[in-house]
Amino acid sequence: MNDRQENLTIKSFENKIQNSKEILEKLNDNEISLSDAMKLYKKGLKKLKEAEEILENAEIEFIESNKFN
Repeated sequence: MNDRQENLTIKSFENKIQNSKEILEKLNDNEISLSDAMKLYKKGLKKLKEAEEILENAEIEFIESNKFN
């Protein structure tokens, strides 16, 4: 992975975590409808799963790059 790809991956990860935090704040609103809460919950889970995949890929890449050191 080159520096540009790495920076994009880091930004993507950070954006997904930030989106998840924003969704969590919205879910804490007492005025939110159940329907809206369910939509936000599903969206939040999707963002967290995507962030987890980025971390897993980074871990695999790190392990692979250190095999030869």
